[in-house]
Amino acid sequence: MTATLEVLEADITQLDVDAIVNAANEQLLPGGGVCGAIHHAAGPGLAADCAGAVAELGSCPTGKARITPGHSLRARWVIHAVGPVWQGGQSREAHLLSEAYRYSLRLAGARNLASIAFPAISTGIYGFPLAEATGIAVDTVVETLTHTPTIRRVVFATFGEEATRLYAAAVARQAAVRRPVR
Repeated sequence: MTATLEVLEADITQLDVDAIVNAANEQLLPGGGVCGAIHHAAGPGLAADCAGAVAELGSCPTGKARITPGHSLRARWVIHAVGPVWQGGQSREAHLLSEAYRYSLRLAGARNLASIAFPAISTGIYGFPLAEATGIAVDTVVETLTHTPTIRRVVFATFGEEATRLYAAAVARQAAVRRPVR
């Protein structure tokens, strides 16, 4: 059995999944956008856990992730993934974005989680072009799911019509690729 991929225009903080992914910064500090919304919804314990993780492990490098409890969220866990800041595409941004998704799925798999929701990492204030980031996200998730068999459901939580359309198209493209030829 394979995992299902869903695209939902939804508030990621309200999703009933095992883990949500936070588009985090390297210091795991509360920020704006998705990061700020997750920290606000989770309550002050999330910031304390993030500070503890940084004190114990150091900052979280771009392309990596850390995991903390979800506190007041419906999700039991928050995976803080650090995506790259867009610098024109010549500074390994695509690779680093792919690694952020891959590392997040590995953390979820290591905890035997069954469901995870992703925002569009790096596409807000980090400036990664949405269309390119969408393809990288969906392709990386599909590729990595073969190595994380506990994950049964992946949600791409979108914000806005354009993001929803782009993610739906990328998921449909992957479904067509995986469909057996008759």
